[in-house]
Amino acid sequence: MRALLRPDNLTGPRSLLTYLAMGAGIATFVPGHTVAATVFACLAIVLGWGNLRLVGRVIFSLIILLSVAALAFEPSALPRAAGNMARIGALIITVMLLSAVMAQSRDLKIIARSLFAGKSLVRYMGMTVGTALLSIPLNFGAVGVVATMVGVQVKEKGDSALGRNAARAVVRGFGASPMASPLSIAIVMTVTFLPGLSSWKLIGVGLPVAVLFLVAGAYAREQEPARDDVAVLPEDHQPALLPWLRFVAIIALICASAFTLNSQAGLVYAQAVTLSCLAAVILGLAYRRLVDGIVALPTLAPVNNELAIMGGSSFLGGIIGVFALALLGMDFSLPAWAYPVMAAAVPWLFFAGGAVGVNPIISGTLAGSILGPIWPEYGLLGLGLGMTTGWGITIAGTPYSANSLLLERCTGYSAQHAAWQWNLKYSLSALALSSLLCAALTLPI
Repeated sequence: MRALLRPDNLTGPRSLLTYLAMGAGIATFVPGHTVAATVFACLAIVLGWGNLRLVGRVIFSLIILLSVAALAFEPSALPRAAGNMARIGALIITVMLLSAVMAQSRDLKIIARSLFAGKSLVRYMGMTVGTALLSIPLNFGAVGVVATMVGVQVKEKGDSALGRNAARAVVRGFGASPMASPLSIAIVMTVTFLPGLSSWKLIGVGLPVAVLFLVAGAYAREQEPARDDVAVLPEDHQPALLPWLRFVAIIALICASAFTLNSQAGLVYAQAVTLSCLAAVILGLAYRRLVDGIVALPTLAPVNNELAIMGGSSFLGGIIGVFALALLGMDFSLPAWAYPVMAAAVPWLFFAGGAVGVNPIISGTLAGSILGPIWPEYGLLGLGLGMTTGWGITIAGTPYSANSLLLERCTGYSAQHAAWQWNLKYSLSALALSSLLCAALTLPI
């Protein structure tokens, strides 16, 4: 029992179980694969109990409680919940695996250093857009890479407007990713809970919003004193064009593959993204084998936190959705005017939850599982956009998001100060715009 409470315990079995959960989640042709994937994921979570965050432990405890309740009152909820966790769990694992493989690339350091070159405005835009692009396949790894270099700048040069603007650019760039990235957990979970909403429509509307969110950030930064020497880090003169082109090409191929599998092969969007990421991982490992002569599978032992929080939330969403529908009734509906009002409120609810420490994954689970079944077909785009923009603004503008805490650890800048002093007006403006757009998209046709 004591072994389960140690943060570094049983890493080999945990990694193996996580790989098995991924394989079972992908093996849709095998009967009972969703149950197997859920069981493997839960075992990996339990074996890593010692390194689970509090929110992960709470979510896993709720999985047990609601599963018992479902067995007693609504057994039909369990297959749906297991299906959600199998798909989202496999996606999370492959995305984290892709991040681990791409982090070994020699191009990554050159790309990250290139973000620090140029004059103030160019540097800010390059850093925020670059972080957004890096976040597509790397997820939190993008914040870790760029924020580490911001930390080096702060340590060597001291606190400055340049360092503070760089920190702003990183969190805002990462915040734009959930709004439009085809590989985003936010996008995948939204279309999972709103199956009538197509991913390409959500991304098509979310992309201009994400671009506006990034560009508007340039007007919400500090003025930097003029400086002749704009080289912030050593060796940032290395040519970065080819590394960037290779990186963008990889992203484009993964996204094109996901859309093809979803639209032409008829796969569920989560499965399409999972298989596309896995193909990129296999090709990346094969390339490393050719170049270095050796290859090793990354350990997936630390992924149990993501499995518990994201995969567990999707499991809970499946049960909550069935319970909500049973409680409200199949014919439950609201007045037509209420849907635009609720759509406008969704981004604010995400942000309010994030301000007190509620993970956007939990907010998304509750919004999707409760509102999704009662939402009219014509207004799904408004609800979906509210969920993804609320998700992005929350992780960019609240102090308890994982990327804000990671930035604080890397740079020393207080997450509280960054959220409430640097970004509050910017976040409120983004929320207001998002609310208006979501309400407009939910108006009856």
